[in-house]
Amino acid sequence: MASLSDKIQQLDPTRIPRHVAIIMDGNGRWAKEHGQERSFGHESGVATVRQATEIASEVGVEYLTLYTFSTENWNRPQDEVDALMNLIVVSIEQQTPDLIKNNVRLTTIGDMERMPAFAANRLRKCMQDTSHCTGLVLCLALSYSSRWEIVEACRSLAREAAAGKLQPEDIDDALLSSRLSTAGMPDPDLLIRTGGDLRVSNYLLWQIAYSELYFTSKYWPDFTKEDFVDAIADFQGRERRYGKTSEQVKNENEA
Repeated sequence: MASLSDKIQQLDPTRIPRHVAIIMDGNGRWAKEHGQERSFGHESGVATVRQATEIASEVGVEYLTLYTFSTENWNRPQDEVDALMNLIVVSIEQQTPDLIKNNVRLTTIGDMERMPAFAANRLRKCMQDTSHCTGLVLCLALSYSSRWEIVEACRSLAREAAAGKLQPEDIDDALLSSRLSTAGMPDPDLLIRTGGDLRVSNYLLWQIAYSELYFTSKYWPDFTKEDFVDAIADFQGRERRYGKTSEQVKNENEA
């Protein structure tokens, strides 16, 4: 079996996805299979976040967006929600020095106004502390829902139109994209989902229109650096046509 370094060497450095998005699924089921409470799975998943960040930075990914807490997650039992909020904040605070050391900038997307004040304020402090970093951008999707995001973008455009600052005919893909939480970021080239489910769960629906999708049955706590590199290798083996024919893509690449 090839080592991690061998797998990295086998990657085409000219075809590394600029933006990788991950749905980190399976923490609770992993904990249950290990005879533990769901919170144990979330705690174990923190180590995987660190490994994913490290390997993404190492292979040259520019943006890593992690589905950390969805708006639907607010409907979970309150004790689990409280534990998750505390875990997210404490984990990020503990890892901030390493993020700075590794030149990783932290940012978030989502409805931060819905976050508990203690969590939102401490996360903003961590983002400020890493704001000077110029390497990998680690984006946490917190209190995030793609439908919420799209509705908010539409409301923003509607307000401008009502105020006479915008004509309906002016609205196009680029303008709508500029109103999304991910404005300024490239769309994900690769979406990875762990845990075995084959769905996108209201995550970056606009942005993943042409993303390559990679599903694995491994639960998030078991997802390794090798698995991350395997996903990129799989990505590099695909032909991205964007509605064109294989012949057109081939001719463009040879031009």
